[in-house]
Amino acid sequence: MKNAIAGVATAFSIFVVAAANPAQAGSGDVAAGLIGGFAAGAIVGTALAPRPAPVYVAPAPVYVVQPQCYWTRGRPVWDGYRWVRPHVQVCD
Repeated sequence: MKNAIAGVATAFSIFVVAAANPAQAGSGDVAAGLIGGFAAGAIVGTALAPRPAPVYVAPAPVYVVQPQCYWTRGRPVWDGYRWVRPHVQVCD
């Protein structure tokens, strides 16, 4: 909606300026009119052009350090019949 209002306002202001000073052929006025017309068309076209969609940027990768684990023999435990050394996993 903003683009449409800006385009209409720009076109109206150019129309008012052009109606106040009618164009006359002679001493380069035609060339100035053409250049001014191209510039006005570029301004209005830019104001009415749709905006590009936002570009998705992936986040930076995150590296996670896994803990180093190993198996070892634990403290001796009496199980009721004998002494047993269970295997225990230890993670740093």
